[in-house]
Amino acid sequence: MKRHLTRIALCLSWMLAVCSCRTDEPLIPQEDIPVVEPSVIGTIQGFYLLNQGNMGSNKATLDYFDYETGVYSRNIFTTRNPEVTMGLGDVGNDLKIYGDKLYAVINCSNLIEVMNAATATHIKAIEIPNCRYLAFADGKAYVTSYAGPVQIGNKTLGYVAEIDTTTLSVTRTCVVGYNPEEMAIIGEKMYVVNSGGYLVPDYDNTLSVIDLRTFTEEKKIELTPNMKCIRATVQNQLIITSRGNYNDVGSDCFLFDPETESLAYDFGWGASNLALQGDNCLLYAWEYDARTGDETVSYRKIKTSNPTATSTPLITDDIASQIAVPYCIAVNPENKEFMIGDAADYVSPGTLYYFNADGTLKWKVTTGDIPAAIAFKYK
Repeated sequence: MKRHLTRIALCLSWMLAVCSCRTDEPLIPQEDIPVVEPSVIGTIQGFYLLNQGNMGSNKATLDYFDYETGVYSRNIFTTRNPEVTMGLGDVGNDLKIYGDKLYAVINCSNLIEVMNAATATHIKAIEIPNCRYLAFADGKAYVTSYAGPVQIGNKTLGYVAEIDTTTLSVTRTCVVGYNPEEMAIIGEKMYVVNSGGYLVPDYDNTLSVIDLRTFTEEKKIELTPNMKCIRATVQNQLIITSRGNYNDVGSDCFLFDPETESLAYDFGWGASNLALQGDNCLLYAWEYDARTGDETVSYRKIKTSNPTATSTPLITDDIASQIAVPYCIAVNPENKEFMIGDAADYVSPGTLYYFNADGTLKWKVTTGDIPAAIAFKYK
């Protein structure tokens, strides 16, 4: 219960913080840490890790791991971009590579930091208020936005912004539901989960369907409250997670069929975050029951092609007990090695746990505060 109360306090400070720009705070120097013997893994050279940082402290940072040297470099952005005097900004939320550019969502600084994917050097900052998550298709970047200020009770409808990845300018916007989170694209359709997180306890429970050709919302489909993750599977279904209302509606993970617009399979247990690799789905769940004060953490691996099959353990040694707060997950698309970021107490440096494909720990390293998102860099 004590840990949950700490999370609630941090969440409230996050919601009430004044967040409008990069602020003038001391910047952290780069640190290079050898963690493992050098290796070459197919066409993947390394990966970037975006650390969220503590809200209001301007401590979002960018790390990089190089497979070819075995070196993990903490806080590379300030070293490679000394002219960006205020650093990455406040609250790093999402990170993806598309083409030759690296995109970082800096939520409370209201911007998308666009960098060179090879060097992590600054190209442009695109202003998007209260921005959340990224998706890409056909030369366009898409960003969800809460639109209104960071404030519990704010009833501003959110939207999705379309960005031309050549000009790096916003070309169109589409209004969706309240507090939209992740997006998934199948063909000419985009599916957006609306959380309504600012409307607690009356969360949004809708899935917005956008026609990408006209960039208009075709419909909203009612599903379950407070959804967060959505990914398209290899079977062209959608795997969706929800956090529930922390009371009489629990967290959930299910498959949705966009053809029939109906539930295809309900796994019957929660998932806080997930990563796909082919038809493998790796996920973890942090679940809290406000009625009992109980919180549980679990890790699973499932097959989206065979959802009725029993899930298998994701972590196969006793290292799971050392992970205080799983906060991000990613899987190497070439060799099935995976990693989990631990936010620890949310106010001090986190830890990245790197696992072999069989679920045994390979190495671990200290990250910045609250490791939040990972993007693989190809040669």
